[in-house]
Amino acid sequence: MAKQRFKNWKKPIIKEGKLTKWNWMVQGLSGLKLGKETDIGAFTYINAQAGVEIGDRVEIGGGCHIYSVSTIDGKRGRVVLEEGCRIGAHSVVLPGVRVGRNTTVGACSLVTKNLPPNVIAFGCPAKIVSKLK
Repeated sequence: MAKQRFKNWKKPIIKEGKLTKWNWMVQGLSGLKLGKETDIGAFTYINAQAGVEIGDRVEIGGGCHIYSVSTIDGKRGRVVLEEGCRIGAHSVVLPGVRVGRNTTVGACSLVTKNLPPNVIAFGCPAKIVSKLK
């Protein structure tokens, strides 16, 4: 199914601090590493000033915020979303977090710590609720 869905996928045109064709935005563009066949929802904000790596086939729901820098507490750290992970709509990923391969984060979650591969997590803060087989 994924092969069909991304059959005509092309790397998006991204300009610093401007909405893309699909209405999501990146600040700190030089710190963004974007994989292939990604899907990023409308009104998602990515702060990549300290580095954000989005792996192949990662899906990010609409209205998400991914922060490599937090102005509230001064934290900085590279964010890594490993291949095939999914971040549910309206979720927030904080600086220094790694979300493992094929992991699913439920909608409206706050990801404050690393999540291992192949789990389902959700909540504020996000907690692992099950493991994928």
